[in-house]
Amino acid sequence: MNTQPTGHSPRSLTLFCAFALKQAVEGTVLPAYLQAGGVPVEAVYEPTFRLLARIEAGARPAVMAGITGSLADLAAAGIVADPRPVARTGVGVAVPPGAPLPDISTLDGFISAVTAARSVAYSRIGPSGLYFAGLLERLGIAAQVKPRATVVDSGPTALALLDGRADLAIHQLSELVLVPEAVIVGPLPEAVQEYTDFSTALGTSASRVADRVATQTAGASGLRDFLHSPEARAAYEANGLEPA
Repeated sequence: MNTQPTGHSPRSLTLFCAFALKQAVEGTVLPAYLQAGGVPVEAVYEPTFRLLARIEAGARPAVMAGITGSLADLAAAGIVADPRPVARTGVGVAVPPGAPLPDISTLDGFISAVTAARSVAYSRIGPSGLYFAGLLERLGIAAQVKPRATVVDSGPTALALLDGRADLAIHQLSELVLVPEAVIVGPLPEAVQEYTDFSTALGTSASRVADRVATQTAGASGLRDFLHSPEARAAYEANGLEPA
């Protein structure tokens, strides 16, 4: 199974998939789809904002799975069609292997864990990192936490736990699982939890290419339907996501 587009076969489909869904889609959903006789897929896994940049540059996937609001905007522009909710994920906390597990079941406990940490890792531009940076301000602890924070430009923040840069990592739960050596403490307390909703949609450009209509239309619909199948729902749940 290809994971990056490198010159498309007439019988292959391009899937743009948000990085938060990668573990479930790449590890379980696409292999099951292909085993069931699905059309070959060339998948691109990146944060939604980077997938949008590809689309802005002219790329047109057959199927896209990304943040719901972004897909709604693409549908309004006629680039994708029929957005359908697929899953959501909350923000969670992880620690290095062997570290004590802080009690983050309450807001006070979460604040204590964050302010006591030597360094907290979070994303610079991902939705969880932007939310967490704002949350620090709202909780009045930004001055304590930010000066010694480890702000990650790209990739899973939990990697900073393994090389000693941080002793607490904040990220979407579905991205914390990408670093299996890290220990997930749990989700943020519900009072300060932030969910990101994801949807799937069909690309509208494939049907305009006459010699690919049959393959693209039927294949894209089949792939999108499989992203909502019972196998897919089980994979999402096993990888830090809540199926829609």
